[in-house]
Parts: sequence; C-alpha cells; structure tokens
Amino acid sequence: MRSDANCALLQLLYALRRIGLHDTDFAQATCGTIRLKLLKIGALVRISVRRIKIAMASACPAARDWGRAAVRLAIAALARASPA
Repeated sequence: MRSDANCALLQLLYALRRIGLHDTDFAQATCGTIRLKLLKIGALVRISVRRIKIAMASACPAARDWGRAAVRLAIAALARASPA
C-alpha cells in the first residue's frame, strides 16, 4: 500500500515538473529538491466557499516559480476538461 502511494506521489511530482516547471530553475530538479523548495513552504492558506487563497512571504525565493506553476497547471486542467 505504501509503495503505491509513493508511486502516485512520484507521478504527481513528475507531472508538476513537466507541466508547471518546464521553463524555471526547477525544470531539471529532483523530486527531493522540488519537495524542499516548493512544497515545504510557510504560507497562509485561506479557504472560502468560492476560492482558496495562498499568501506567501514576499521574501520567498521560489514564489515566482510557484505562481507560474500554479497558472500553468490551471491552464492544463482547463484544456483537459474542455470537450474536444
């Protein structure tokens, strides 16, 4: 069971790197680097009925890359959801 979860996590990180981080400093980063630099950040998360807002510190060095990845993943999700 645990190895299945690890395989799923690795697939998600590979997709994040391929789709969201392709023109950034993290394009060739390992999964451990992505986890440490992008996923383990201190951020304020506000959840309302209609949206989720993530507020990062202005000094966060990866904030720009994180924002680009979020936009690219949202565009990819919209393109995949639209009827062909």
